[in-house]
Amino acid sequence: MLMRFGYDISVSCAYETPMICMMSVRDELREALRVQSAMATTPEVATTVYSDLFGNTCRRMVAQPGLFSLRSDCTIEVSGLPDPVQPWLRPTPLADLPDEVLIYLVGSRYCETDKLSQIAWDMFGHIAPGYAQVQAICDYVHNHIRFDYMNARVTRTAYEGWQEGTGVCRDFAHLAITLCRCMNIPTRYVNGYIPDIGVPVTGPMDFAAWMQVYLDGGWHTFDPRNNVPRIGRVEVAYGRDAADVPLIHSFGPHVLQKFTVWAEEVPA
Repeated sequence: MLMRFGYDISVSCAYETPMICMMSVRDELREALRVQSAMATTPEVATTVYSDLFGNTCRRMVAQPGLFSLRSDCTIEVSGLPDPVQPWLRPTPLADLPDEVLIYLVGSRYCETDKLSQIAWDMFGHIAPGYAQVQAICDYVHNHIRFDYMNARVTRTAYEGWQEGTGVCRDFAHLAITLCRCMNIPTRYVNGYIPDIGVPVTGPMDFAAWMQVYLDGGWHTFDPRNNVPRIGRVEVAYGRDAADVPLIHSFGPHVLQKFTVWAEEVPA
């Protein structure tokens, strides 16, 4: 099936403001693009592209004073199947983990493994390692945190999310990632698009956050926020946590004026 996705975002800046934007799909998905639209800016400015330490596409530019807009509109071919459910997945022995995976075992800016380690082992240490343990963590986080845009806070950590029991999709992801790492399961933060295909529409479209865990020698998707298999995920970036994958990193103040995101099936 084909899926259209994109964004139309405007910010206002008081003066020229250097920015790094991370809103292009992962390189692994580029062959599946059927209509590709590079980021367009208004007013038009020069941009350059580089890959960060995680292989994410980053675009550098200098926003002009006043209203500055970013827009992209693409179409991609996706399988049309929901996320796979694979209860047979087992953990990869720690001694056999690839070197590049080890970074996803330790604490990071928003994922304080030191504060949640004992809590994680008390709650999930009795569950067989592998898929069942990860799903138990997702079930717990899904039920423990109450989704509420009005309670979003960019500085909230996994431990604070556990204490407060409220937040948005990044808070669900941070808490589940931290609990998985405490159980010696490599886990990374992912952001991107999730269309409302086969599920009720509950609000305006937004970028979403979920996670991938390393089991049986490969990365597998889990989503503690939705906690049901979804159709049509499109990965934009991944890293240790949200600090590694900001949509817009500005080196100076800006005020968000418009934020529109779409992700929808293209009618046959």
